[in-house]
Amino acid sequence: MIAHAHAGFPDEACGLLGGRPEGTGELFVPTTNADASSRTFTITGPEQVRAEREIEAAGLELVGVVHSHTHTDAYPSPTDVDKASNPFLAGWRWLLVSLKHAEPVVRSYTVEGGEIIEEEILLVDE
Repeated sequence: MIAHAHAGFPDEACGLLGGRPEGTGELFVPTTNADASSRTFTITGPEQVRAEREIEAAGLELVGVVHSHTHTDAYPSPTDVDKASNPFLAGWRWLLVSLKHAEPVVRSYTVEGGEIIEEEILLVDE
């Protein structure tokens, strides 16, 4: 995720997260930011279908979206909160990679009814 964020700079980079419904993220599938913007991202239908097929082929479910913030903290922007209000995205994790400082920061959130709830990220070796 971090390498993809750096590769997309100065634009936001994005992708989808495959995992288990209980909250584990196990597979990041990079996608193209159709907006080609440093402030917003869009994953097109064909890119989403491609990523979903890769996630399903790994025996996982689509559980979230990942994107970078190039000049701001790893915290959902008003645009992110607005996107998260789409009923189709209910329950998704929003992983944000901030490139604001020299050392990238990765944080995870759920957004429910406009309320931003941070989740702890645990790295597990398997």
